[in-house]
Amino acid sequence: MLSERILVVDDEEPIREIVTSMLSNAGYECKQAASGLEAIAILESGEQFELMLSDLMMPELDGIGLLERTKEKFPDMPVVMVTAVHDISVALAALRNGAYDYLLKPFERDQLLAMVRRALENRRLKLENRAYQTNLESLVSARTEQLRQAMTDLERSYDITLEALGDALDLKDAETEGHSKRVTAFTIAIARAMGLPSDKIRVIARGAFLHDIGKMAIPDAILRKPGALTPDEKEIMKELCYRGYQILKKIPFLLEAAEIVHAHQEMYDGTGYPRGLKGEEIPLGARIFALADTLDAITSDRPYRAGRSVAVAREEIQRFAGIQFDPAVVKVFMAMPESIWTDLRREIDQQIYRFAYAQKVAIGNA
Repeated sequence: MLSERILVVDDEEPIREIVTSMLSNAGYECKQAASGLEAIAILESGEQFELMLSDLMMPELDGIGLLERTKEKFPDMPVVMVTAVHDISVALAALRNGAYDYLLKPFERDQLLAMVRRALENRRLKLENRAYQTNLESLVSARTEQLRQAMTDLERSYDITLEALGDALDLKDAETEGHSKRVTAFTIAIARAMGLPSDKIRVIARGAFLHDIGKMAIPDAILRKPGALTPDEKEIMKELCYRGYQILKKIPFLLEAAEIVHAHQEMYDGTGYPRGLKGEEIPLGARIFALADTLDAITSDRPYRAGRSVAVAREEIQRFAGIQFDPAVVKVFMAMPESIWTDLRREIDQQIYRFAYAQKVAIGNA
C-alpha cells in the first residue's frame, strides 16, 4: 500500500526538517516547500498530495493566500495551518477560508500525528461519500431508465391493443374502412403543425383513433341500416359519444382520450351534442379532430357519392370556421399544403391493402 503524501510548507528550514522527520518516521511520504509560491509551483506541476501542512506567516504569499489558491484548484486536499500566533481571530480566518484545522506552535509529536490522522480520515470519508453518491446517482439513473423503458414498452403494448380495437371497429362498419387510421393521421398532422408537445399529441391521437368506440354499444341493425334512420334511431346514434366515453373513462390510461371521444361531435358555436359545449369548453383534441373528421368524410367514397377533392374540403371547412370549427385550428389547417392529405391517405390505404393481402395469404395457407 502506498504511503500518504504530505506537502510541508514553511519558510524556516529547521521547522520543515523537524515536521518532515516526525511524519516520515510515522510512515508518511513528505515533500518540502520553502514558501507559498514554491508550494503552488509543486502542486501545479501535477504532483499529488493527500494533505498540506502550511505555516501561516510567510513572505510574498502567506498561509491564507496559499490556502485560498489551493482550495480553489485542489478542493479535495485538506490543509492544516501551523501558526505561532495565539490569536483566535487568526485561527477563525483560516477556517473560514477552508482550512481543515490549525495547529499552534510549539507542538508535540503526538499532537501533530493526531491532527494529520484526523485530517486524512476526514478526506477519506468525503471521497468515499462522494463515490457512494455518484454510484447512487448512477443506480437511480439506471433504474429510472429501466422504468422509463418499461413504461414505453407498456404504452406501446397499449397502442397495439388500441390499433387492434380500431380495426375491429372498422370491420363493424365496413362502409368506413380505414377511417379511424386516416382521421388519426390527419389529426396528428394538424396537432404537429400547431406545435403541440409530443405527449399531448399522443393523447389526442388515441382520442381520435377511438372516437367511434361507442359503436360497440350501437345495434348493428341501426349501424348498418342501408336507408335513412328514424328519429328514434338518430337519437340512439347520438348516444355514440357518451357511450364511448363511458367505455374509456374506466381505463386510467385513456382518461384524457375519453374526454376527446365524449366531445368529438360538439360544434364551436355550441350547437353540437351531447352537451352543447362551446368554443374552448370543447377539449382542444376534439376541436382538432372535428376538422380532421370532416376532411376525411368529404374526401372519402360513400355508396351514395364519390369522394370529393381536398380543395373542396378546404373550402367547406373554411366556410364553417367559427361555426362548426375552431377558427384557430382552421387557420393552421389552411396554411398546410394540400399534398399532405393526399399523401397520408395513399400511405394508409397501402397499409390496409398490405394487411388485407397478408390475411388472404394466411387463410389460403391454412
